[in-house]
Amino acid sequence: MSLKNLLTVSCFLLTVSLVAQNLSKTEKKIITSVEKNNSEAISFLEKVVNINSGTLNAKGVKEVGMVFKDAFEDINFQTNWIDMPQEMNRAGHLFAETTGKKGKKLLLIGHLDTVFEEDSPFQAFKMVNDSIAHAPGGNDMKGGNVIVLYALKALHENGLLKKAQIIAAFTGDEESTGKPLEVSRKDLIDAAKRSDIALGFETSTGFNYATVARRGSSGWAVEVKGKRAHSSGIFNERVGAGAIFEMSRILHQFYTDVKGEDLLTFNPGTLLGGTFVNFDGATSKGDVFGKTNVVAQKAIVRGGLRFISEEQKERAREKMRNIISNNLPHTSAEITFTDSYPAMGPTEGNKALLNVLNKVSLDLEQGEVLAYDPGKRGAADTSFVAEYVDCLDGLGAMGTGAHTPEETVNLNTIEALTKRTAILIYRLINTN
Repeated sequence: MSLKNLLTVSCFLLTVSLVAQNLSKTEKKIITSVEKNNSEAISFLEKVVNINSGTLNAKGVKEVGMVFKDAFEDINFQTNWIDMPQEMNRAGHLFAETTGKKGKKLLLIGHLDTVFEEDSPFQAFKMVNDSIAHAPGGNDMKGGNVIVLYALKALHENGLLKKAQIIAAFTGDEESTGKPLEVSRKDLIDAAKRSDIALGFETSTGFNYATVARRGSSGWAVEVKGKRAHSSGIFNERVGAGAIFEMSRILHQFYTDVKGEDLLTFNPGTLLGGTFVNFDGATSKGDVFGKTNVVAQKAIVRGGLRFISEEQKERAREKMRNIISNNLPHTSAEITFTDSYPAMGPTEGNKALLNVLNKVSLDLEQGEVLAYDPGKRGAADTSFVAEYVDCLDGLGAMGTGAHTPEETVNLNTIEALTKRTAILIYRLINTN
């Protein structure tokens, strides 16, 4: 054997030895189970990726749910498929549960749907090389669901779930949340109220990061009315400024007067203005008619607002309302707001959970785990339960290009992340 190979083997044996010293006898058995089941986990991931489950494909979402339902029942979880009302046009949610009073009561959050609907050309799991696969929803977030399932499978195989309360909640509409939220998120919130800790398995932001805070998300809409007239009269006392100038003023003042707080962002996503304006909120499509010699009588804009706390959200909204009320001559404006995802703040409880995860990762010789910048993360289902329990998120699969036809999942990290998850769950359900 060459010196180089000898050194490689020696380093490997040293790493194994260090891991062995940091893990209990039971934890080593858990690791062995994860390793034994990893090939099966990859095959399971390929199977569920190849079932289209775009949010609006209710049949496909439920089909993926039934595959997971059978798998959870195989490890002695009680399962429940919760249908949503037909008028919501959403499939429903899968809940799987064990009951007990030992240690922390856990809520493990995933989602079954993807952004890729039935008409998307991106439909199939396909290997790119020996470790990377193109996979619609592979890292966002069917890979995270598989990590949850196979971490629990390893614990089940070692008889470690018999006295624990664990709820796995896989929603069917995370990518486009069903309205009203009071209906679509009721079961998730009810589960949180019966739990101590929530762990979210949305796409990982990096092997050595986890999410202790996520910004909330809400919508806003502005509608401006002006006086329709020949353009030769614009700016005079009879005609005024017109709707488009007033909308321009509003957006400019949003930019100068509302922008600036840390982690607060807002974005106008659609803008239409002219003599006649039609906009379909359901499809986010519209059309306008206008002429250069006619002062615009209507303008509309639709946008989104991101915030780290309810207080920050309300401050921003109040500033926007004040700007809206200071109209240019012969114009009027109205702003409306719609709530979507609440904020998940960086609480001390969340940070304490990160410390537990970090210790698990260090004991596995996987490196330190740090808090990820909440300004770089979107909203997720964990935000709905953050008011009731301590939370960590971003514990799912690794990959690139989520929400695009180039989405990939890194298969080489599935085993390591499943080990981390299994040991984390084990330690939590054995902590009072």
